[in-house]
Amino acid sequence: MRMDTSDIEVIAPNLKRRLSGVTATIARLVPIQSGMIGIAATGPGLPSDIPHLPLWRCFVLPRDRLRVWHARRNTEMLLGLFLRHILRRRLKLLFTSASQRKHSRYTKWLIGRMDRVIATSRKTAAYLDRPADVVLHGIETAGFSPPADRAALRRGLGLPENAVIFGCYGRIRAQKGTDAFVDAAIRLLRDRPQAVAVVMGRATSEHTAFLAGLRDAVAAAGLSDRILFPPEVTVDRIADWYRVLDLYVAPQRWEGFGLTPLEAMACGVPVVATRVGAFEELVEEGRTGTLVPAGDVPALAHAIAHWIDDPARLSESGPASRAHVLANHRIEGEAERLVAIYKDLLAQD
Repeated sequence: MRMDTSDIEVIAPNLKRRLSGVTATIARLVPIQSGMIGIAATGPGLPSDIPHLPLWRCFVLPRDRLRVWHARRNTEMLLGLFLRHILRRRLKLLFTSASQRKHSRYTKWLIGRMDRVIATSRKTAAYLDRPADVVLHGIETAGFSPPADRAALRRGLGLPENAVIFGCYGRIRAQKGTDAFVDAAIRLLRDRPQAVAVVMGRATSEHTAFLAGLRDAVAAAGLSDRILFPPEVTVDRIADWYRVLDLYVAPQRWEGFGLTPLEAMACGVPVVATRVGAFEELVEEGRTGTLVPAGDVPALAHAIAHWIDDPARLSESGPASRAHVLANHRIEGEAERLVAIYKDLLAQD
């Protein structure tokens, strides 16, 4: 959906053709923000149904008004600087950082030239050498919601109706801690015949041997019928796989932000997560889940057991998890906070 430049107050560039977390963020937010402010995305790899400005038109933007250029990558910060200082476009430069590591000198130089900076978590903000607004990501809570009939949903997906089911979803690789989840599940399931674990995700070509090793370990433990590896499903079907769970596990060793705990909690499922990414800012310890050190399999197994061995606790935590997301992590709230920053920058004209 192309927009006329006269209606555009904010531009969200996406200078990467391959799907990434940044691309997904823009695709989720811009349609919501477009009902609050004149905003358009620009660049390749974006869905055709979101407000869009051809990239070439950014180079000939009329100077009739001030606009916000909301960059999320180094290349986009650099282009914003080029547009403002070389081509003399009237832009306020805004950057969102999701990185949780020390920045290179080049990145620091770029960030230092932005008019304002946003961090996606307090942990991310700690790596910046300047003040930043903290705006946590949110999720679409209508699509991620509790099941109307969990037993029927389990039957439809070929899962046992009366089992205690815990799961881990996402890319299958060491960084994501999939092996830690499988190791913990093997420890737990030997003594818990009522429990089932689910591992779902994609192993790219360089991680196929890693996945094969996990399957072999499960087979060697005699648990192939209780640690399941169903095929990865499309984005529009993933909510059902959260809904069938009693407990979601996010065992990552490293994570930039990590939306899966929010998606699970929005479906009424408590979470055991490692202390990486923004997880410490998403999970309410003891009420909506438990946090453990990354890579600590005994601690992970202990935390999972603490939940799956207590059906009453699982039952109480489901509604609390949903309520926590509704109160703090709706995508509409994220969009509103960003639009408030845009308007503040535009008011500085």
